[in-house]
Amino acid sequence: MSEINRAVKGTNDVLPEESYKWQYVERKMLETARLFGFKEIRVPVFEHTEVFQRSVGDTTDVVQKEMYTFDDKGGRSITLRPELTAGVIRSVIENGLYNQSLPQKVCYIGGCYRYEKPQAGRLREFHQFGVECIGAAAPSADAEVISLANSVLTSIGLENLSLEINSIGCPVCRANYHKALTDYFESKKDNLCETCRDRLTRNPMRILDCKSPVCADIAKDAPVMIDFLCEDCHNHFEAVKTQLNEMEIEFKVNPKIVRGLDYYTRTVFEFISGDIGAQSTVCGGGRYDGLMEQMGAPATASLGFAMGIERLLLVLSNQNKEIGKDTPCDIYIAPMGEKAIVKAARICSTLRKAGLSAQTDICSRGLKAQMRYANKIGARTSVVLGDDELQSGIVRLKNMADGTESQIAIDNLIEALK
Repeated sequence: MSEINRAVKGTNDVLPEESYKWQYVERKMLETARLFGFKEIRVPVFEHTEVFQRSVGDTTDVVQKEMYTFDDKGGRSITLRPELTAGVIRSVIENGLYNQSLPQKVCYIGGCYRYEKPQAGRLREFHQFGVECIGAAAPSADAEVISLANSVLTSIGLENLSLEINSIGCPVCRANYHKALTDYFESKKDNLCETCRDRLTRNPMRILDCKSPVCADIAKDAPVMIDFLCEDCHNHFEAVKTQLNEMEIEFKVNPKIVRGLDYYTRTVFEFISGDIGAQSTVCGGGRYDGLMEQMGAPATASLGFAMGIERLLLVLSNQNKEIGKDTPCDIYIAPMGEKAIVKAARICSTLRKAGLSAQTDICSRGLKAQMRYANKIGARTSVVLGDDELQSGIVRLKNMADGTESQIAIDNLIEALK
């Protein structure tokens, strides 16, 4: 097959027989977010490159290795979004949402782009659902956002998940931690990858997130941030844990979680699945209190999470979950003759206005071919519409599952199908 007829490596088509699963999951996500007071926001698929350099962090793998960046015709550096938080925060600042009543609660669904080696659960074009809560500093906000993530995952039917949480502190306590990390890695820097040797002087916490097996092995005995928390961060984390316990949300503290983006502070968390192999994180998030100020707005405490839709669908498939049901065709009308074709189109239009899914022949096929098609599309019922039916106004309504038939007036089809 020629390249023009192949999808770009690392991208997938969502075919009609699969799209209903996406619609089911996305609907559950938005419905659950609404219960917590979150409203949808939509932002552009590309931004000025600096948006991601300043927010995600120029020492992260995302910025250093994975972004799709190009110059547009005006010579401006543009990047396809590798995640949505930065673009959402840019929109919040540009449109002055942080000056309105706080907290601002927004949610989103959208595509993201990262140049990575494609594998199960990881694509170069992928889709995320996420939320951002702008202007909430209390530990109760952390607990609520984690509760929302848990509710979303539960609503779409996921099982065998575990919640892991950690605190990565604030700039005050992180300074001492960075010194301890630097001291630890300094004696081992000759064995670190080239990227991590650069991180050692710029941001040693990024070494903890390196995908190199050698660096990961070195990092396993490194100091952990939770031992260096200042009193405020310690108290905040303890309050988050208390509220999660009160909400009966099970969790375990994993002091190794740092997340892959530089903007996180204090609480970070991940929901882990045991059913998709190495790419086991299905949802990740946390607090990013310094991001608004970092992007030029007044300091505003904020937090959020994101979950990959492809990865969630993979987990559901591996757990053999029935994902919703595709909306069937309520009735297929098989016209025989020119007058019947016109009448069938009119009947279908009336049925659709009543909220019923109706189809008819638009390919000039014979009766047998039409009925085969009705079977293939899963029509619940069918009628044959010919000269006799047009004259009498009566049709035979056939149940496609068991073959039973009943006579009914054409004008009564809506009532019969509902």
